[in-house]
Formats: sequence, C-alpha cells, structure tokens
Amino acid sequence: MATDYDAPRVSQDEQPGTESLEAMQAQRGGSQTALLDVEEADTAEGIDLPGADLSHEELLIQVIPVQDDEFTCMSCFLVHHRSQLAREKNGNKYCSECEG
Repeated sequence: MATDYDAPRVSQDEQPGTESLEAMQAQRGGSQTALLDVEEADTAEGIDLPGADLSHEELLIQVIPVQDDEFTCMSCFLVHHRSQLAREKNGNKYCSECEG
C-alpha cells in the first residue's frame, strides 16, 4: 500500500464536526467575556492626550534633514533614496512603491 506523505494526518477526533455554531457555544459554556490585559504600569500618566501642553518636553532624537540623494514622496510623504524615484510631475516626486 502506497503512503502519501504530503497528505495531512488528521485523526477522526481532530476533524471538525458539522455541528452548528449554537452547539459549539453551548459546549464551551455559553457566552464569553473579553478580558483586558492591563499592567499596573499602564496608567493615565503614560498617555498623551490631544491638545496637551508639551512645551516643557525636550526632543530626544537627532533630526537629520533630507540629503542630496533623497527625496520626499508626495503620495506617502516618506523620505526615499533617489533610486526609488518612479516619476516626477510638476516638481512633485513619487516613489516606486506608490506608483507600482
């Protein structure tokens, strides 16, 4: 007898039955409630609300301006290397990802 090693090996117990959705929910124990995974460190202090006063905050990263061999795509507004330039129309440059 030939054996097909590529065929999935599923026993009769593991095969999904043709039970209705209501029957499967009844086996699980009825309704389910959603549980949130909240840590103690997740407090309101870690959330920035829109319109919050951030004038006392300091920028912690160094911002590097666009280099000569880079351009900003006018569709996705990401900075790309000039090798990804797909087209230029009316002075606006578009990347190959947006034009593809």
